[in-house]
Amino acid sequence: MNTNVASWFEIPVTDMQRAKNFYQNLLATTFKDETMDAYQLAIFAADEGAVSGMLVLGEQYQPSQTGAVVYFNAGEDLNVPLDRIVTNGGGILLPKTPIHDGDCGYFALILDSEGNRVGLYSPS
Repeated sequence: MNTNVASWFEIPVTDMQRAKNFYQNLLATTFKDETMDAYQLAIFAADEGAVSGMLVLGEQYQPSQTGAVVYFNAGEDLNVPLDRIVTNGGGILLPKTPIHDGDCGYFALILDSEGNRVGLYSPS
């Protein structure tokens, strides 16, 4: 039985290179580039068996500030990626906010370089 509630995510983009640069700089990650029919894909690097996802450029994918929110693990200190948001073309929608007075960690909502609302989570 799989204990992960989520199994995959897709983030719509309008400029693949700009979006890849944003997430590479924000999360210190890499991507595997692929194409599938008329879609450009950039798959987030992840350990085997881990939940992952991709950036997608294609007709059926439009960035949005509404709808579902994907939360990324921001490492041990949420302030580190938050300090990189604006310089990489994003914005902060909700600053670092404690969950149950910080007992359950912290989260923030950001706007990525493509106009998507995305969440960040860290234990401190």
